[in-house]
Amino acid sequence: MRFPEIFFVTLSSINCYLYLIKMENINEEVHKAYEIIKEGGIILYPTDTVWGIGCDATNAEAVAKIYKLKQRAETQSMIVLMNGEKMMYNVFKNIPEVAWQILDLSEKPTTLILDEPRNVAPNIIAADKSLGIRLVKEPFCFKLLERMKKPLVSTSANISGQPTPIAFKDINPEIIKGVDYVVKLNQDKVAGKPSTIIKLTNDSQVKVIRK
Repeated sequence: MRFPEIFFVTLSSINCYLYLIKMENINEEVHKAYEIIKEGGIILYPTDTVWGIGCDATNAEAVAKIYKLKQRAETQSMIVLMNGEKMMYNVFKNIPEVAWQILDLSEKPTTLILDEPRNVAPNIIAADKSLGIRLVKEPFCFKLLERMKKPLVSTSANISGQPTPIAFKDINPEIIKGVDYVVKLNQDKVAGKPSTIIKLTNDSQVKVIRK
């Protein structure tokens, strides 16, 4: 069956329109989330894996709010999201070459734990002086990081010890009530799986913590 050319033009126009609407919604949510974060607030937001609770990773008071909300000990450090090499080098003076190889070859979201972070809140650094980071391409997170120009805390949206929610509807109401803003994107979607976690040391030792 042959479709008239106008059918494809119309379909293409609809897809373009829907894309523009989606990007407009993302940009609006980025603006709202940024306004909360820059004032030291915490947000509930979709990531490239599961729903996360986040804040400015350089703001120790905001980080403390997340620990309190999750009822989580500060000895259980959290990870941060970044959007590129420049941000990584602002936090880590030394990045093992194997880190870039892992990121290039990874087919799923991958968190790297690296040694000796700097320029972040002290209460987000682990006892062994390491920090977990993940580079993201997910549109909302990427654009928010562009706006912030700082790393973004990312920890699963659950009370410590409770299961990680796989969809927005599964998130504990206490978490939703406890944040300063809930991002209104992807609330009807099932989240992806948690990321792979790999710990690296400055002498390039590699340990897979979660596949």
